[in-house]
Amino acid sequence: MEFTEKDEDKEEMNIYANVHSVNIHDVRTETENTRKHQTPQHTGSDCVKIRSSRAAVVCFVLLCVLLLTAVIVLCVHIHTNNTNYTEDRDELLTRNTELTEKTYQLLTKIVNLTEAGDQLLNKSMQLTKERDELLSSNHVLIKQTDQLRQEKNELLISIRGMDGWIYYQSNLYFISSEKKSWTESRRSCTERGADLIIINNRQEQDFVKKISANAHVWIGLTDIDVEGTWKWVDGSTLTSGFWDPREPNGHRGENCALIYSPGWADYPCSDRFLWICEKSILK
Repeated sequence: MEFTEKDEDKEEMNIYANVHSVNIHDVRTETENTRKHQTPQHTGSDCVKIRSSRAAVVCFVLLCVLLLTAVIVLCVHIHTNNTNYTEDRDELLTRNTELTEKTYQLLTKIVNLTEAGDQLLNKSMQLTKERDELLSSNHVLIKQTDQLRQEKNELLISIRGMDGWIYYQSNLYFISSEKKSWTESRRSCTERGADLIIINNRQEQDFVKKISANAHVWIGLTDIDVEGTWKWVDGSTLTSGFWDPREPNGHRGENCALIYSPGWADYPCSDRFLWICEKSILK
């Protein structure tokens, strides 16, 4: 039998188909066998991977929770510190304000004390000046007092040689031993460098009554110029006196005054009585 070229080709295709069929069968068989042997191993690895993934997720979540907790704690801490800082700042500001007010008050007091000190210093200087002036015046007064004392002593020495003169409270008094009219009595006093007595107070009134032994004695008082207006011989007007309660009662006929035991009385100026002269040793 002869094979043609066409037959050869068919044969070759059949062989290739058989081989290919065998190879596919073998491959499937081998693949199935491989799967049967390898399936358990691949399944366990996947479980481990899944568990690892879950653990990682859990760890990540825990880490996030811890991180969030840390952040919250840190925020609370910062807020607390910020609150404390704010309170401390407010307290410091309050203290600073109080210290500023106290400082201002102290400065005000210092200024006031400084002004008071300046015033006291000025007063002290003024008082020092016045003291110096007083010391100077006192020195002058001491000098004048010494001079007056010396003059007084000299006058007292001279008085001892004067007949009838009596010294009393820086004045000299002379009581006459003869009687004259009021006008003649005054002339006699002026001739002695004196004048009829002027009685200024109760002490001098009592002194005159004592040295005159309550006798009727002319004094330097008259209303001869204006009736009812009694004046002393120095021109001063009588404001108050030591009249006898019944005196004066003479009207125009009795214009001169004298002193006697009950007090003063007005008499005619031409009547004759004793008299008292007076002069100051300071003149």
